[in-house]
Amino acid sequence: MKRITLFLSLLVALSLVLSACGGGSPAETQAPAETEAATAPAATEAPAAGPIVLKYASSANITTWDPIASFSTEAAYMANMYEQLVRVNPPGSAEKFSPLLAESWSKSDDGLVWTFKLRPGVKFHDGETMNADAVVKSIMLAKESAGASFIWLPLSSVEVVDDLTVKFTLAWAQPLELILGSEYAAYIISPKALDAAATDENFWTSGVDAGTGPYTLESYTPDQEIVLTQFADYWGGWEAGQYEKVLVTIVPEATTRQQLLESGEVDLVTSVPADAFDSFASNPDYFTSLEPALFNYTAFFNTLKAPLDDVKVRQALSYAIPYEDIIAIGANGRGTQSRGTVPAGVFPYSEDVPQYTYDIEKAKALLTEAGHEGGGFSLKLTYASENSTEETFAPLIKDSFAQIGVDVTIEALEFTQQWELAKTDPANAQDIFLLLYWPTYSDAGADNMWSMFYGNPANPGNLNATKFNLSYWMNADYNALVDAAGGLSGTDLAASTAKYTEAQTLLVDQAPAAFLFDTMVAFVVPNTVAGFQYNLNYPDVRYWFYNLRPAN
Repeated sequence: MKRITLFLSLLVALSLVLSACGGGSPAETQAPAETEAATAPAATEAPAAGPIVLKYASSANITTWDPIASFSTEAAYMANMYEQLVRVNPPGSAEKFSPLLAESWSKSDDGLVWTFKLRPGVKFHDGETMNADAVVKSIMLAKESAGASFIWLPLSSVEVVDDLTVKFTLAWAQPLELILGSEYAAYIISPKALDAAATDENFWTSGVDAGTGPYTLESYTPDQEIVLTQFADYWGGWEAGQYEKVLVTIVPEATTRQQLLESGEVDLVTSVPADAFDSFASNPDYFTSLEPALFNYTAFFNTLKAPLDDVKVRQALSYAIPYEDIIAIGANGRGTQSRGTVPAGVFPYSEDVPQYTYDIEKAKALLTEAGHEGGGFSLKLTYASENSTEETFAPLIKDSFAQIGVDVTIEALEFTQQWELAKTDPANAQDIFLLLYWPTYSDAGADNMWSMFYGNPANPGNLNATKFNLSYWMNADYNALVDAAGGLSGTDLAASTAKYTEAQTLLVDQAPAAFLFDTMVAFVVPNTVAGFQYNLNYPDVRYWFYNLRPAN
């Protein structure tokens, strides 16, 4: 309840600020003095209407306001303040991409050279003009130092052709639109701000923005409140009825967000408690939907330690995982069993990739073939203590493995501790590492399949190769297939998908990990808000404020 009281106080304070900014309500006056012949007070003008404010209770906090370093949940707001050259449209759209700061583009037949024509007349929030120099400066800095700089590995160079034309040259063919439309490391930023940040390490700290997007950052109170306001010179223009300001209050507790939504004190929330979703779904005052998400859960097996160095043991454990129970109990039914490491709906997902079924007898038979009849060995499983979903389903794995004679010790660690344990020495690391992962941009071949399972031929135990190869697995055939598929992705998506599917089939067969489930995201939107559309390709951006309107 303290959170609600704080929120109401913030609303009152903001209403006073907004009134002052918008002409405001008339100052208080004394009552008219009484006269011998009482007369009605003179008519006064009605108070000026205040701005249209969207009130949003969000769980997404700010790690950094630096659009280059950003690689976390602040993307929920960054995407409304900054823009890329293109945007990846939701699956099933008539067009795969929408032009943003680029109006048009073309590529060479070999997929290595791409030319982008920029939108003229675009202004940054600090008044600077968006042009080819700004694009080159932003992309090169992202390649050098972004939180997600690895997305630019294929980039050989980016050059100014003229004031409104930019040429990208790739070292190997890739679908560059997907990279340029990334949720991270692809924003175009005012060169003036980048220069200032280069000389002042605290430039972004207090809440500064220098994008081209429809909203600009008005104020920021750490861990409490964010206020965004319309950027008057936005190139997309404004219509009557769009939200003029967005008041975001950081509310970590899902129950509190639910209370604020039901009371009408906020217009939108990030999410409500899972057990409350059905009550909203049956309420005609709300629109609800369950949508596929880019996030999926994986259980990595430490392939450098016996007995997990034996593929038959890994296959046995994969058959002993109760996938349906994990989804029903661990994810409240919001998930689908994974097909390899690529989430459904994202390139290069394929229904042809096989899945393991829950088959205890098959698991026992494989253990016997591997020389472990009746199990008889122990494994250590770790999960991130911050992740309540993993906390819920980890015991299901332990209980099921016990049925095949495998004893599992579960240890909850903060993710940083879990990560350090995995990185320090694979020989002494955990046997099973639970991980929630999602691709940085909409190419899970270049991300998930490479980042999580591409082996380092020189040293399989060296995580520096891809950072997230937490099974320490090295398979030359898999590497070759991923290399071939990646090389085709910029010129022939169908051929690339076929190669990736072959690689994923090998991955599932060799079982360096168990592929648990792809998650789903739940939306609850009151009928008072119109214009909502979900975009799978931007998992941290639940709402695009520019598209929303108060419903009539």
